[in-house]
Amino acid sequence: MPQVAARINSEQERWLKDYFRTKSAGAEFILPWAVDTFFRAINSIKQMFSAAELKTIVEAHKDMKLMPDHTRLSYLLLRISDACDVASVHLRHGASKSSLESKLKGLDDTRATALMVWASAFWVSRNRSPASLEEYIKTY
Repeated sequence: MPQVAARINSEQERWLKDYFRTKSAGAEFILPWAVDTFFRAINSIKQMFSAAELKTIVEAHKDMKLMPDHTRLSYLLLRISDACDVASVHLRHGASKSSLESKLKGLDDTRATALMVWASAFWVSRNRSPASLEEYIKTY
């Protein structure tokens, strides 16, 4: 199995040891579970939005560094509103700002975070190109 080096804080390390006896045993369970859970959630969340709305969400996350403290619905709403108001990103992709915001408001913080991570991931992908955005919103 491939190795992954993750960074965790001391509280997270203590939690893994308390629940799984060792940090390694916890990490071996949690990481694959988190990845699988993330992709299941993203596939479910993406079905709520049109292709134009998904493109708007992805473009709104261009040049954004995602910080754990800023992964909540309120930040997602602010990010999308700002991208629409300042750069008219929604118009570029043919999305309705009010419809998009209405759908986003139906998310909880966890689902909003998954959407933000997914949108931000496009911009750091090695396979990123304007043509690949269409494939990204269909596949991942």
